Amino acid sequence: MASVDVPPGRRARGRSAPLLAMSLTLGLLTAIAVVPGWATAAVPEASPVASATDPAEDPGDETPTAEPTETAPDPTTPPPTIEPPAETTPPATTDPTPTTGAPETSAPATGPTPGAGTSSRPPVPPVPPVPPVRPPAPGGAPAQHPLGIRITTGDITLSSGYWNAASTNTTLRVTVTNTGTTAERIRLSYTLPAGLTDAGTEGCAASGGGAYRCGEWTAAAGARFSTLVRVRISGTAWRRMPLSGSVAVTASAPGVTGAVSDNEGFAVLFPPGPPAPGIALHADEVAFDISGAASELGVRLGNTGKVDATGRVDVVLPAGVTVPAPPAGCVAVEETRTRCDVGAIPAGGRAELRLPVEATPDAQRDAPLSGAVVGQLDPRSGRTRQVQMSFRITAAAALATPVAAAPAPTGSQGVLGAGDADTGGDGAGSVQRTAIILIVVSALLVVLALWLATTSLRRRLAEPVTDPGRSPATQE
Repeated sequence: MASVDVPPGRRARGRSAPLLAMSLTLGLLTAIAVVPGWATAAVPEASPVASATDPAEDPGDETPTAEPTETAPDPTTPPPTIEPPAETTPPATTDPTPTTGAPETSAPATGPTPGAGTSSRPPVPPVPPVPPVRPPAPGGAPAQHPLGIRITTGDITLSSGYWNAASTNTTLRVTVTNTGTTAERIRLSYTLPAGLTDAGTEGCAASGGGAYRCGEWTAAAGARFSTLVRVRISGTAWRRMPLSGSVAVTASAPGVTGAVSDNEGFAVLFPPGPPAPGIALHADEVAFDISGAASELGVRLGNTGKVDATGRVDVVLPAGVTVPAPPAGCVAVEETRTRCDVGAIPAGGRAELRLPVEATPDAQRDAPLSGAVVGQLDPRSGRTRQVQMSFRITAAAALATPVAAAPAPTGSQGVLGAGDADTGGDGAGSVQRTAIILIVVSALLVVLALWLATTSLRRRLAEPVTDPGRSPATQE
């Protein structure tokens, strides 16, 4: 049987066709295998969102170290409310808690408790508009939790009249804001330090160990209101300075799982005293910025007498606050007490001290706190004179604490969502780079196959046309 001689161009085309098909198949399979993984790596996972858990334990159940008090049944009516102070800056809020505007007036919506007498209440304020809760987008984060609560407190600041009384009655202002998106049942509790007792706050009762619990408010979403806690300070409480207390609120809602809470400290600030002639003392406020770095305490001890005197200053700090490196002339006599000898102070003169102060993160979150300074003058002739006073310790970290929302897992404040993760490491960035490289290689293979096919076709067209029916001898 006569063999048919296939022209070179046709043979090249026959070889290029399988090569082209193989390259196209390889490129297609690579794209199918890589692109889904690339897309998956490029889309961040849903950020962790705090979910509701079992109701949090009421802080009032804890037994603080304070003067023991008689325990009474939980009250059934809430304390009376008053107008809140004007807000100079809006409350700091972070997701998932929404920002809601404050109402024009501030009393919460409260109702009488069955079986209890009806007490006078401020008029119920109009409920501010609440942004609608939008359902989450497909594949996105779940909807926010509807509960949210925020509390702010003032301080107990005593005047010089304290030194001339057996005890002093005053008030502590507490302001509560419902930062959630639903009406909430809110309970208040507070802890007073040693030397302070409740002076008959309506709607509140002792729960033991210096702690008190109050009745329950019902507050609409966005409601903001204040109440006054009546406090009695004994005439000997100054001997225990520095003194600080704390206030906490817990919020829940019918049909909503779990509870939320918030708390804040307050300082008890005593004036310089007991009054003594020939000596003056002043201490500046200590403030820690948002970085939490060390701050500075300034103290001035004055000799207002007529003779020179040797001065000494003791600085007493609350737990978690220390003087890390006492300056020259100062020494730590206890963990929270630093003593400084300031030398001779002439009559009419004064000595100034600047001490570095550090605070742990926990202490800064509990701010405001109070510290104390004790000044002493030992004159060349006459009796030793001594006075002491309190000073305030504040921290931006306490003010920047996110508004309380649904309980989150421990340490969640330091966890970044997947969308915030660094893409420059070995994670999603590496996967994307690998996918791009593979796709480029596949494209180059396809281009090479097309070039080979085109070259083969051009060669075939350039050769003379022959009759495949002729024998080789005839063609020669």
